[in-house]
Amino acid sequence: MKPRLNSLACQASLLEETWNHPYGEAWWWQRQAMGMFFSGRDWETSQGFSESPDLEFEYADTDKWSAELSELYSYTEGPEFLLNRKCFEEEFRTHVSDKKWTELDVAQHRAHAMRLLDGLEVITREKRLKVSRAILYMVQGTFAECSSEAEVQHWMRYNIFLLLDVGTFTALVELLNMEVDNSAACSSAVRKPAISLADSTDLRVLLNIMYLMVVTIQQEDPADSAEWRATRETFKTELGSPLYNNEPISVMLFGMVTKFCSGHAPHFPMKKVLMLLWKSILFTLGGFEQLQNIKVRKREELRLPPLPEDSIRVIRSMRAASPPASASDLIEQQQKRARREHKSLIKQDNLDAFNEKDPYKSDDPREDEDDNDDNDNSMEAEPFPMERDEVMPPPILHPPSERVNFPKGLPWAPKVREKDIEHFLESSRSKFIGYTLGNDTDTVVGLPRPIHESIRTLKQHKYISIAEIQIAKEDEFQKTPLSGGEEDVEMCSTELLYQGILPSLPQYMIALLKILLAAAPTSKAKTDSINILADVLPEEMPTTVLQSMKLGVDVNRHKEIIVKAISAILLLLLKHFKLNHVYQFEYMAQHLVFANCIPLILKFFNQNIISYITAKNSISVLDFPYCVVHELPELTAESLEAGDNNQFCWRNLFSCINLLRILNKLTKWKHSRTMMLVVFKSAPILKRALKVKQAMMQLYVLKLLKVQTKYLGRQWRKSNMKTMSAIYQKVRHRLNDDWAYGNDLDARPWDFQAEECALRANIERFNSRRYDNNQRNPDFLPVDNCLQSVLGQRVDLPEDFQMNYDLWLEREVFSKPISWEELLQ
Repeated sequence: MKPRLNSLACQASLLEETWNHPYGEAWWWQRQAMGMFFSGRDWETSQGFSESPDLEFEYADTDKWSAELSELYSYTEGPEFLLNRKCFEEEFRTHVSDKKWTELDVAQHRAHAMRLLDGLEVITREKRLKVSRAILYMVQGTFAECSSEAEVQHWMRYNIFLLLDVGTFTALVELLNMEVDNSAACSSAVRKPAISLADSTDLRVLLNIMYLMVVTIQQEDPADSAEWRATRETFKTELGSPLYNNEPISVMLFGMVTKFCSGHAPHFPMKKVLMLLWKSILFTLGGFEQLQNIKVRKREELRLPPLPEDSIRVIRSMRAASPPASASDLIEQQQKRARREHKSLIKQDNLDAFNEKDPYKSDDPREDEDDNDDNDNSMEAEPFPMERDEVMPPPILHPPSERVNFPKGLPWAPKVREKDIEHFLESSRSKFIGYTLGNDTDTVVGLPRPIHESIRTLKQHKYISIAEIQIAKEDEFQKTPLSGGEEDVEMCSTELLYQGILPSLPQYMIALLKILLAAAPTSKAKTDSINILADVLPEEMPTTVLQSMKLGVDVNRHKEIIVKAISAILLLLLKHFKLNHVYQFEYMAQHLVFANCIPLILKFFNQNIISYITAKNSISVLDFPYCVVHELPELTAESLEAGDNNQFCWRNLFSCINLLRILNKLTKWKHSRTMMLVVFKSAPILKRALKVKQAMMQLYVLKLLKVQTKYLGRQWRKSNMKTMSAIYQKVRHRLNDDWAYGNDLDARPWDFQAEECALRANIERFNSRRYDNNQRNPDFLPVDNCLQSVLGQRVDLPEDFQMNYDLWLEREVFSKPISWEELLQ
């Protein structure tokens, strides 16, 4: 008998080759050429995953503009479109002739916009709401005079830039502040047993206008004039600066979120608040393309080597892998095919060939020996075709378009940290020489030549992150508070936002996670949970089956949009804070961990994730702007059940990827948090998420599985070889990262609590040094010893002291003897 493949590397190599396949037919022919005969079905069908096709999804900052507009409105708000139009036409006919809005010139447009702006300052609430609705109709594109969706969007852009130019946004912020502080509305809502759409009318109208303005101005168009481009940049700067109520608008919206979660304002339309908060952060701080540009610029400023690759481009070029089959999937597939009576399970790493009589039996009888062996030999791979006693059939030629193009090499360049090189040298010196040199990574005297080559290879792939430089600088500031000099802090939008939310950041994180928990599909209704449906439930509950179905779709859609907004907010803040300063990121991340963000995200994924991603909770004919341009067809129960024809729901897949990225951010290089993944049994939950055939989502799932593999034990690794192979193929390699085995010295459980405490102490020192001027050590404050400057300072004396100055002179100066000799000495 010929020798078998016993090493894990060879096993992984074989699995790597057989992991990806773009076409079932090409895959079948390739297996034919290797002597692995199928029963005529492609590999995916035999594995039970024909129901999981590749998802043509492109990850981006946002969905299409039209989709982002439609998600602002719930279907319950549909009748308000005509009410807005009526309010506008009444105002318009009062001051303008019988012409249409689209027929007026620019001067007339501007004059009417100024009149509406003046109307926002009236005292009467009803009059103010009527004017606000008229402005909302303008922002919605004066749709009654348009014949197509494109025309609506054209007039939306024109009207919004016009309203911004006359100062409407500032007036809206003031009105929103006034509504937020309206104690009468808050107390009325608290006393109500059931809150509906009518309780938040004023707030919804204002938030609708502001959201549409932010989203539309953010949308760049090559046809925009130079004036509009300048207006966009000015508005972006103002939105991120503390110009509105001495704080960025995002801080005010965060305040609304915490007020809602505290129970003091249950009528707040939270979906609209969160969507406006997300779009404001996205516009002022920038999306993922801007993040990449900022990262490149900062590395240049710090004189660091350029990035080894563009991560966005690499991820977009990756293709989805076929998910590993679980035992239940295989049993289900057996029952469907009804090919055999005896049902048995196969190991995940069993890539043996199928034949028609027994699809789970190999042609090679020697494989039976391995199946009966549960020891280490069960990790042995199937022999290569050249090792078999069989003749390989000649390969069948195909046209070039049908050939399988396997990628050459791995998608990511490997990385090595300075710490990894130090550990490698320390262990090598201890082994070969018997002493260590601390952090010295240059001296290689006495080490064998292979170690020299290993060090050279490690240094070639050494990666110094921006965070490492920032931590080193902060340590220097802490060590030398007097001679370290002043820190040059760039007052960018991210820094201004962090300064604004710093005092209440823990409360903001708790509030966001509370709402995320209430919106998660796995959450059960509890009496103590917050009500997030205040801006979707109508005043009168549905009376027919059709109305109930429509409301059910609306409620599910409402929750999905909230999850989408919160996941995007958290991810954007984490990424921008990490680039601005790593301790800002660590402060936010630590409070997310303390607020149980990790188990919450795992609870979110503990569902049928395929069903969630393919959910059809939308009624396309009721989406804006389609519903205001076309005549609506009659809705039926069948049409509501059918939903749209999309392969997947964009917002749900976007939310899932964001939550996985957040989980990666929280656990990366944090062993204590990685152990939380193990304790909460995340491995089976994450493995189920691999069924979604989307490359980016699979990548972040595999990253999360990789960091905890060393803690899951040998048996888990033996029975999940296909997942191990996928990690080898798709996740970035750390050259001396012992992730597949449990030999890591950093994984000592008794250090976990100390690690978090040390990190928290570093964060508190950073925040105190940079932002807390009142808590500075008085011993480190400069002292003025110059007599002239001290006497020359102007001192403001209290008024009562000035009135009784003569008495003070008599008591403190004239009546006390002074020994001038002693004073001069």
